[in-house]
Amino acid sequence: MRRLIYDVAITLDGYICHEDGSIDGFVPEGEHVADYMDRLKSYDAVLMGRRTYEFGYRYGLKPGDKPYEHMDNIVFSDSLKFDSAQVRVVGQDELDVVHDLKQSEGGDIYLCGGGVLAGTLLENALIDQLIIKLNPIVFGDGTKLFGNSTKGVPLELVESKSYESGVTLNRYNVIQP
Repeated sequence: MRRLIYDVAITLDGYICHEDGSIDGFVPEGEHVADYMDRLKSYDAVLMGRRTYEFGYRYGLKPGDKPYEHMDNIVFSDSLKFDSAQVRVVGQDELDVVHDLKQSEGGDIYLCGGGVLAGTLLENALIDQLIIKLNPIVFGDGTKLFGNSTKGVPLELVESKSYESGVTLNRYNVIQP
């Protein structure tokens, strides 16, 4: 079975972005970024919500473009509409799609972002591992790590690394009942 890994930067107060979707304040440079770029090579599929996909528009991505060239790109959205052979948009049966993807052949699956999507996947016991890049900043508000989910899950710390930039990486296995 393939693992679904939520690999995400967060603030000390648990936000993945500001209310407007921006990430101003996250540490943009350093060894933690190089490590992240290396980790991206290990994934062969990526899942994201609409807002995370559209975040790429700020950096030149056009509707239908593939943000992660070497991965299967899947965007979960009821409202996003475009024809693309490179990006699969899923508007219904998202849990079935994720179940099927995890059962298929291949490597690890990267959950790129979307607090709401992450919350849904957490609620349904579909996340296997968390890679949290804790940034030395407090936003005060924004999008929470798991959206509005209130589900508690036990975690097992399997790696912790501090960087000179002030970012700390913590890798946790999600303990499923």
